[in-house]
Amino acid sequence: MTIGPIQLAAPFCQAGLAGYSDRAMRLVARRRGCAYAVTEALLDVIMLNGGEGLRRSIDLNDEDHPLAGQIIGSEPDSMAGAAAILRDAGYDAIDLNFACPVKKIKNKARGGHMLMDVPRARSILHAVRDCVPADKPLTISIRRGFDDSAESEDRFYEIIETAWSLGCAAVRVHGRTVEQKYLGRARWDFLTELKRRYPDRTILGSGDVFTAEDAVRMLRETGVDIVWIARGAIGNPWIFRHAAALLAGQPIAPPSIREQREALEEHFALAMQLHGESLAGRRMRKMGIKYSRFHPRSAMVKTDFIAVHSLRDWTNVLERWYAADDPGVWPAEMAADEVNEAALATPDCG
Repeated sequence: MTIGPIQLAAPFCQAGLAGYSDRAMRLVARRRGCAYAVTEALLDVIMLNGGEGLRRSIDLNDEDHPLAGQIIGSEPDSMAGAAAILRDAGYDAIDLNFACPVKKIKNKARGGHMLMDVPRARSILHAVRDCVPADKPLTISIRRGFDDSAESEDRFYEIIETAWSLGCAAVRVHGRTVEQKYLGRARWDFLTELKRRYPDRTILGSGDVFTAEDAVRMLRETGVDIVWIARGAIGNPWIFRHAAALLAGQPIAPPSIREQREALEEHFALAMQLHGESLAGRRMRKMGIKYSRFHPRSAMVKTDFIAVHSLRDWTNVLERWYAADDPGVWPAEMAADEVNEAALATPDCG
């Protein structure tokens, strides 16, 4: 449970999720057992242009550690420049996104495109490694291939071998191909084989981790060192504590109504500090929908969260549905599908 010199209290981390995993989401999870987190993908050219784009990209505080800043781009020099910005800002690790399957990303030779262009990927790795000191962990996020061809798997291993040769501290591998995007099942057997091939390297696994049970099962079935929890963490900051408890053989229970209200109040307050009330209202509407899965009257609570636009609306939902401290419930099985559908519209870019 280490990423370079970073020691983790538990083998679970919160992934970067476009449109979701800002500092507000991370801090709510930190306070509930999240040992390590990654930012959403930060576009190198936006950071290098400075101004408001750069200000919004640097998003951490003293409570938000250890944290990896994830960058995405297509040119070695600009990726190195963005890495230097994160290095100087105090991020604990730098993660290179070679995984994002979104069309507008890969069509610009970024993200998952690297699995079609090994020379570009290797050049970026060399350039970033040259500007990041050896004691600052450098990691990569990548999918198991661009497609299911043998040539694509060969390119995957070329990139992985380059990462190890340059002293990368870890690699995170998603069990789907770039062409799959978020459809079909992630191949956990690929993660198993990868860990067998590199038993002494730190491997983070991702794909189809929606519950604490999924997270523990991935650890045990594949042997990966750390589980990267993406969509399963949306509206479920308790998943990290629950996964750690299950791993230790302890029972878990769904969060009570009081515990849910505490998280909801914290999350909105933090979102307002970051974004102001108007933008926080829009961002938190979709978060509230996911939180509602743990409420016994989830369908009605979800409907009320959909109508949220302001702090007053948010407070009214809490006063209506979260006033009494009753037991919570586990989300219905279809809840994972709802999260999956939402991710197709707002992907985690990994």
